[in-house]
Amino acid sequence: MPNLKVTLLQQPLVWMDGPANLRHFDRQLEGIQGRDVIVLPEMFTTGFAMEAATQSLPEEDVVAWMHEKAKQADALIAGSAALQTERGPVNRFLLVEPEGKVHRYDKRHLFRMADEHHHYEAGNERVVFGWRGWRILPLVCYDLRFPVWSRNRDDYDLALYVANWPAPRSLHWQALLTARAIENQAYVVGCNRVGTDGNGHHYRGDSRVINPQGDIIGTAEAHQATRIDAELSLAALKEYREKFPAWQDADAFTLD
Repeated sequence: MPNLKVTLLQQPLVWMDGPANLRHFDRQLEGIQGRDVIVLPEMFTTGFAMEAATQSLPEEDVVAWMHEKAKQADALIAGSAALQTERGPVNRFLLVEPEGKVHRYDKRHLFRMADEHHHYEAGNERVVFGWRGWRILPLVCYDLRFPVWSRNRDDYDLALYVANWPAPRSLHWQALLTARAIENQAYVVGCNRVGTDGNGHHYRGDSRVINPQGDIIGTAEAHQATRIDAELSLAALKEYREKFPAWQDADAFTLD
């Protein structure tokens, strides 16, 4: 069974400057090889700005840049961007394969405390896709607080969260990532930003990789711009789920 090598880029973001952010990640991605998934933060081209979708780079430009980097690294490149689309402005998680295939997930839960629901359209589709033998569920920031949306129906092995999660609620971020891993018996990856945004909000990062038992197998010091590497074992995941099949006793539910 294939292992999955993941890399998280916990980085600061330049406020509302797409070209500057792409140049920054050009430097961070240079020379990265031998990985399967490389994760950038939420809204990696702008920072978490409500006006970002009307002033951001076009989707085709962001996808073209991500495709170039995916080919360069021979890895899936993942990160969300504020985009203007046919259905209006969205916070869209883009996951681009080296061959050019693009997976799209529009953030379902919009952060009302920042009026995100007044500026963006909520997604309505839960997305799971396959990559190098793994089933991946992409989710964005505030989605983390809603366990039903990320409930494992025996359909994914890895939940992948990107975020701009502020420092004052860092404990929530850390606890909920661990909870999602334990309750869903799946690996969880959470990539958050660091630094201060244009609204004066501070970010600690606390990006991490968590195994199905809730153990942190990859993390970084708070407030540090850094790269995190981890390797996930599908064999270990399947063995654990067979030995401790709590998933078989989960309550049935239907999403409307």
